[in-house]
Amino acid sequence: MKKVAIIISSPPHGNAKGREALDIALATSAFNQISVFFVDDGVFHLLPNQQPDQILMRDYIATFNMLELYDVDDVYVCKSSLKSRKLTLIPRNIPSKEIDTLSIAQLLTAQDVILRF
Repeated sequence: MKKVAIIISSPPHGNAKGREALDIALATSAFNQISVFFVDDGVFHLLPNQQPDQILMRDYIATFNMLELYDVDDVYVCKSSLKSRKLTLIPRNIPSKEIDTLSIAQLLTAQDVILRF
């Protein structure tokens, strides 16, 4: 079993990167230990009440709740990314652990594969 880190650094709508990251996390979770990291603009995936239909995009954000059902428990969000975007007090739509950049770096060094979206 490999340790796979999935880093989501792109915003949720306007491209398919977030949806592709989620698809890979769910598809590979049966055979690998998955960790998901929300950094940079990827933290916008965590905001509740998004309305992607307003820009003719599919709403896949609620599907992030499937991570827990697929035993993907290591879901992290970068504290400094939240702070720089003034999102520290906003409730998140999925359970995640806030960690600093040093902790992210330490966790990433323990991974066998790192995928960035």
